[in-house]
Amino acid sequence: MTRTLVVAGHGMIGHRFADRLRTLDTSRDWHIVILAEEPHPAYDRSALSGYLAGRSRGDLTLADRDFLADARVELRLATALARVDRTAHVVVTRGGDHIRYDALVLATGSRPFVPPVPGRDLAHCFAYRTFEDLDAIRRVARPGAQGVVVGGGLLGLEAAYALSRLGVRPHIVETAPHLMPAQLDPGAAEVLHRRATELGLRLHCGTGVAHVHAGPDETVRAVTLGDGTALDVDLVVFAAGIRPRDELAEPLDLARGERGGFLVDALCRTADPRVWAIGECAAVQGRCHGLIAPGYAMADSVAAQLTGREGQSFDRTDDATTLKLLGVHVATFGATVHPGGPRPVEVTFADGIARYAKIFLRPDTGTVLGGILARDTTGSTSPLRSLVGHRPPADLERLLLP
Repeated sequence: MTRTLVVAGHGMIGHRFADRLRTLDTSRDWHIVILAEEPHPAYDRSALSGYLAGRSRGDLTLADRDFLADARVELRLATALARVDRTAHVVVTRGGDHIRYDALVLATGSRPFVPPVPGRDLAHCFAYRTFEDLDAIRRVARPGAQGVVVGGGLLGLEAAYALSRLGVRPHIVETAPHLMPAQLDPGAAEVLHRRATELGLRLHCGTGVAHVHAGPDETVRAVTLGDGTALDVDLVVFAAGIRPRDELAEPLDLARGERGGFLVDALCRTADPRVWAIGECAAVQGRCHGLIAPGYAMADSVAAQLTGREGQSFDRTDDATTLKLLGVHVATFGATVHPGGPRPVEVTFADGIARYAKIFLRPDTGTVLGGILARDTTGSTSPLRSLVGHRPPADLERLLLP
């Protein structure tokens, strides 16, 4: 007998889950109903800046013809989940449709964080999250205009670079002392700072936006920073991070993590045996993960569980990243944050301000815990990740900075 699976959300993680389930469901036990809040199928949000650079929506779309034509998949666009009756196992959409489910997977993702600064609701203030956001930015951006990007993390750097390619001269405002504070230490960030400055990005670190001011036409005309700096600008883009979309937790009577997100165990299960949460909205054992790779691992685990296989427990102590930003190869591997326990030994290699690497070693055994790299060349961290748990080789410096 066919069972009904409801997936709330059709972002990158929700799509990965549904597609993986299709592959594993060889006995065709599941009918998959996907509630997509946006009016189009899932797309590669990590490549969204390419949309401003000229790529089409179709270029970024993840749902191929086989997926859209699969009779087992019912994709409902522009349809959001409004409430859930966990006793009757029924979801209700905002349009009033009732759908009975045998399993419910919450993949509601996240929303942009917009700091509560005066003037943030003015015309020409934008988020940087969807096709519609970027369409609005493109309508306003013009060569020679001045812009402020609020946030110096990965998304903020992408937004600033995309604006520069539209002819806008961007400022980047980051409250931390340096760019990408969640991934990089000051030494690695210095390599990124140098390259950003060479590309014409103007950096304001260690301060925030205090006020966005309107001009006579009630659009953005200036920004005041926390350190008193005044900037004449034409648009503001908020790319200051994300927050989990967990607003359904309370009406579902499901627990949240300490910092938000649906609280789930290592197998992404909530307290309700019929309900799972994956991706940015899931607090796995209390912790949310904003990167794509952890979300894909969650999606694969739940797809395996729902098709009678053993799901992989999620133990993400290694949020490894490999990124190419502004012509700089940035990578982390292994554990780069070490709360509690003995302080690791830090070994740093640097070549001026163009290449930088730091390795963390266990003080008792000398084995590698993890590392951070920033350099002008491309490369892969795969051989570096294989060092974790082992003593470093004699040619470690050449391996890190070839």
